[in-house]
Amino acid sequence: MNGVMDIAIAALILLGGGFVLIGSWGLVRLPSTMERLHGPTKATTLGLGALLLASMLYFQAKLGIWSVHEVLISLFLFITAPISANMIAKVHLHRLRIGAITEPDSIAGPPPRPGEDGAWATYEAPEQKTQASTANT
Repeated sequence: MNGVMDIAIAALILLGGGFVLIGSWGLVRLPSTMERLHGPTKATTLGLGALLLASMLYFQAKLGIWSVHEVLISLFLFITAPISANMIAKVHLHRLRIGAITEPDSIAGPPPRPGEDGAWATYEAPEQKTQASTANT
């Protein structure tokens, strides 16, 4: 292997390891479920992508072959991580709304409330006898 490839592989391993460490630390240390979702879905996904890219470069430089396994793993990871985080967040918000669970105080504080115009979605159920509350009945 030449020096440039060694430096690129080492940099990708350090970058990936740093992202994985930060994402894992966030998963363990952040207090609320919604905050904990960001560790594995953002930082850890990027870290594993960098580590898999370093693996792909290493085996190309050492054996002279391109491996498709790392590309498939990265593709699967980048597709499934946001979908699973979205499902976890939906279940968590539903359980909070019905009062099945309580959350510790968040580092970011309580979620913001909508303005008078109600321009974005909230945690509350729609008001009764409105178009949104009767649309599916």
